[in-house]
Amino acid sequence: MSHDWWRDAVIYQVYPRSFADSDGDGLGDIPGITRRIHHLAALGVDAVWLSPFYPSPLADGGYDVADFRQVDPRLGTLEDFDALVAAAHGNGIRVIVDIVPNHTSDQHEWFRQALAAAPGSPERDRYVFREGAGDDGELPPSGWQSMFGGPAWTRVPDGQWYLHLFAREQPDLNWADPGVRAEFTDILRFWCRRGVDGFRIDVANALVKDLSEPLREVLPTLDPAGVDHFSANPDHPHWDRPEVHEIYREWRTVLDEFDPPRIAVAEAWLPSERLALYLRSDELHQAFNFEFLRCAWSADAYRQVVTTSIADASAVGTVATWVLSNHDVVRPASVLGLPLGTDLNDWLMSGGTAPPTDAALGRRRARAAALLELALPGSTYVYQGEELGLPEVSDLPAEVLRDPTWERTGHTVKGRDGCRVPIPWEPEGPSFGFGPGPGWLPQPDDWGSLSVRAQTGDPASSLELYRAALRERRAFSADHSFAWEDAFNTGDVLAFRRGGDVLVLVNTGPAPVPLPRGEVILASVNLTGEVLPGDAAVWLRTGSER
Repeated sequence: MSHDWWRDAVIYQVYPRSFADSDGDGLGDIPGITRRIHHLAALGVDAVWLSPFYPSPLADGGYDVADFRQVDPRLGTLEDFDALVAAAHGNGIRVIVDIVPNHTSDQHEWFRQALAAAPGSPERDRYVFREGAGDDGELPPSGWQSMFGGPAWTRVPDGQWYLHLFAREQPDLNWADPGVRAEFTDILRFWCRRGVDGFRIDVANALVKDLSEPLREVLPTLDPAGVDHFSANPDHPHWDRPEVHEIYREWRTVLDEFDPPRIAVAEAWLPSERLALYLRSDELHQAFNFEFLRCAWSADAYRQVVTTSIADASAVGTVATWVLSNHDVVRPASVLGLPLGTDLNDWLMSGGTAPPTDAALGRRRARAAALLELALPGSTYVYQGEELGLPEVSDLPAEVLRDPTWERTGHTVKGRDGCRVPIPWEPEGPSFGFGPGPGWLPQPDDWGSLSVRAQTGDPASSLELYRAALRERRAFSADHSFAWEDAFNTGDVLAFRRGGDVLVLVNTGPAPVPLPRGEVILASVNLTGEVLPGDAAVWLRTGSER
């Protein structure tokens, strides 16, 4: 078995609470995933990535972890987890689990101990506690802002403040504390011994902070999402600190202790050239390519992102990763049906009506984007429901919203619940086969037609397109050669060659373009005549010479 399996893998993200509910409590669970593992096998994925399944008060969808070595009782047991790993491995599917090293839940035993201990104690040193500003310490220690809105500091009864870059229920750990570092290397070993094949590292670029006094303020960024901090803050006090790489060099030695070695992929919203530093040979194996995810539907934009991503990954001896969707972003079938430049939060706040979505165009472009993504060299991450062409549920009523962003922003940012709605398995039923009863978030009434069963066997469906693409991809994915095909790579058309004889064309414009001669392997639309229609993609076998 190759140790480098991840270099051309298709990895499927499961958001456990929204995948399959085995016991009827409305929450997806570990046994539910096990019962549906045949879907992933039929799809043809190489690995499954599980978003957090740990005990959690769910202040942030499970990313507020109360115990890193257990399964949330609402989702199952450690024995259920072992059974899932066995079922996945029995179907040739590897298992990657989320690890959340930047923070814990405020219900974690360590934080309970910190609140019960005195300022300056070893228990508090595991987190980032500081005295406040102002005459009586009544002001936060700095103006740092939470990613979910509002101050990144919360005051405790004895007057100190603790740091939380996310929700107040997610206190940040202090990675300068040796005990924290030792704890997480032990957590890695715990899950490796249970058979996991790798880890997805949540906010991997946030662990280390410059906490030297006085705390440095952050200059405003032009990016309303708070992602591109670096033009205004090239030496940011709490994002992408150079010291973070020492942690991942230590982690790499732990991952390499096992046979076969385990892998790690970083979630880090960083420019490509900074992201590449996490992928040096003694650090992590992969990092999510969010520049590809955020790319506009434009051949020119894709050419630039693909070229840069491949070059930056190659420079440090790894491969690029490609991702169109995940549990934090609006689903591509909706994004690609909106006018370029649409403010997605404003659109969500309107219930998906302003501007209106061109659903047919969104689905058409999402199918073409899938063939683009799956043809590129490197590994691909597919978010659950993406293979079904699910749209964003943009009209969730306020009373069902769970994302902490909704409350933290005073109901001005709707948040991420619309991409976390339980997926449909059957054409009928109270939750379209998700579980015996309704799910924790309501599904649209028409989702039965998008269910796995409804799409299975329909050659025009998104599901069968994905199944075919993953099957055909295996013929050339291990060959990481890539070359732009200059004769066709112009204007609205993106054209490149893979594996010597596979020509990939993506037409991002509205007008049809001539189709080169060759055998059609797969197309995102039904092809008629000798043209590739607008907003469509095709894989052709043409031979190595035109």
